[in-house]
This record gives sequence, structure tokens and C-alpha cells, in this order.
Amino acid sequence: MIGLILIFLLVLLVSITDFIFMPIFKLVGAVAFPIIGAGILYYLTKPLMKFFERFKIHRIVSIILVFIVILVAAFLFVMYIWPIVRDQTTNLMNSIPAMVRVAQDFIAYWQVNYTSIPDQVLTAINDFTNNIPSHIEDIVNYVIGFISGLIGQVISIIAGIVLIPFFLFFMLKDGEKLVPFITKFFSRKKAANIRSLLMKIDNVLTSFIQGQLIVSFVVGILLLIGYWIIGLDYSVALALFGMVTNVIPYLGPFIAVTPALLIGAFQDPMNLIWVSIIMILAQQIESNFISPNIMGQVLNLHPLTIITVILAAGSIAGFIGILFAVPFYAVIRTIIVHFYETYVDSKKNKEDALL
Repeated sequence: MIGLILIFLLVLLVSITDFIFMPIFKLVGAVAFPIIGAGILYYLTKPLMKFFERFKIHRIVSIILVFIVILVAAFLFVMYIWPIVRDQTTNLMNSIPAMVRVAQDFIAYWQVNYTSIPDQVLTAINDFTNNIPSHIEDIVNYVIGFISGLIGQVISIIAGIVLIPFFLFFMLKDGEKLVPFITKFFSRKKAANIRSLLMKIDNVLTSFIQGQLIVSFVVGILLLIGYWIIGLDYSVALALFGMVTNVIPYLGPFIAVTPALLIGAFQDPMNLIWVSIIMILAQQIESNFISPNIMGQVLNLHPLTIITVILAAGSIAGFIGILFAVPFYAVIRTIIVHFYETYVDSKKNKEDALL
């Protein structure tokens, strides 16, 4: 109870004195983007780095080879995948007014031929159909505002993108020196404890980042194959959208399937069934075969806990909070569990010594 009161007092103190911490937050935010971007690439390219070093290739040469692989992958995406996604997205945006008209005609037909619908339902349907253009306008304005905000920060974004390769280079070059550098300031016993904690954190981050991105990639491929088989329009763009949103644990698949269901329904009502089957099959393959072998049980987080953390982080920090909620929570949980286990072990050792 006292601990909770102290935490609330600390939060209150920070909120009152936010003018002191605001410059610090701005400084951290300025360097957070390149550090996070480089950190994600670091954990993704670590296996490739170790693969090159297994053949006794010098570390600097291995880093250069890793950068070449990244550039080749980016080049292939821009040359062969991005034009398809761009064209399909443009065609989809151009077809939205036609989809809206079809939906309005269908609802109007339903109103004329099925008079047994309650007046409240008809009123709700009319309000929705009449407001469809305004809803679309709101969405477009939100997207334009979001893009304008990005353009306003274009210098910082470009600077962050430019800095990512430098951070990544030094992470790959000197990443293994971080733990010895930190532990050298402590006694041998405390250094061993801190070394164990840092290894656990590294294991959690490696498991989540590598596992979640590999799983998302495989799910995207499975969705693309399924969409191609049923002949779904905009299949590449929808599969890529599903690949990106699947990075969000548990909630990602529901976000991914929504536009596919809507577009499939306008193309052919039977696609509602086929798209649902494809998503269920992809998630079953992912949850039963891919995730257990790639991510294992390292995170060991209950689904309800993950959903709660994601929703809370989304309300606090928006989409960025949703993306980083689970790894942040997993790291905090690992730290707390580690120190709790250390406390229990030390207490047990003292009791054994007294006996």
C-alpha cells in the first residue's frame, strides 16, 4: 500500500514539474527514433552477422556484408513490390466512391422491400448512409493532417533515417562490449547478477523482435497466397497491410482482416467466407507451428495481459505505444521478476546460514 502511494506521489510530482522534464523528453525523443530503428535492425541482423563470422570473416567485413544485404532487400522491395502496392492502393482509393454508392443502393433497396425493419434501425441506417461522405472526408483529412505533420518534421525524420546506419554500425561492431563495460563498475557478485539480468533482457528482445517480424512476414505470405487463390482484388496491398498490422500481437489479425472483408464483400459476398477461412488458417498455422518454434515460451505472457497492455499503451501514446507496448512490458516484467528472484534467493541463503 505504501509503495502504491509513493508511486502515485511520484507521478503527481512529475506532472507538476513537467516543465523541468520537458527539455529532457524532447532530447530523448530526438534520438529515440534512430536508436529504436537501429536497435530493431540490430536484432534482425544479429543472426546474419553471426553467420558471416562463423566463416571467420572479419567483423568489419561482416558488417559491410550485412549492410549490402539490407540495401539489396530495400532495392528489391522498391523496384518490384512497392509499384504494385502503390497502384493497388491508388485504385482502391479511386473505387471507394463507387463502393459507397453500392452500399447506399443496397440499403435503399432493403428499406423499400423489407418494411418490417424497426423505425429505430431505419433511422440509424439512414444517419449512417447520409454521413458516409463526411466520414470518408474525416478520414482523408486525418490522413492529410498526419502526412502534413510528418512533412513538418521532415528534417528530423531525414536526420533520424540518416543516423540509423551509424547507430547500427556501432551496435554491430561494439554491441558485445556493452555488458562488460557496465559490469566493470560493480563487485564480482553484483556484476554476475547484472550480467544475468542483461542477458535475460537481451533474450526477451531478441525473441520478440526477431520472432514477431518473422511471424508477420510468414503470415503476410500466407495471406497473399490465399488472396491470390480466391482472386481477391488488391491482394498484394491487403497482404502487405496484414503483414504490417500482424506485428501487433493478438489485435493485429483483427485489424488486418477488416479491409479484406469489406473489399471482398463488394467484389463477391462469398468472399466474406473465403477471407475469413484464409485468415483463420493463417492464424492457426502461425499460432501452432510458427510462433512456438520461433518465439518459444520466452515471453510467457497471458493473452489477456497483452491485450490490456496494448489498449492502455494505445490510449497513452497512440499507435507508437501499441507497437512498443509488449516488448516494453516484457522488459519491465523481466527486470521485476529478476530482482524478486534475487531477493528471494538472498533471503533463503541468509536463513540457511542462520540454520
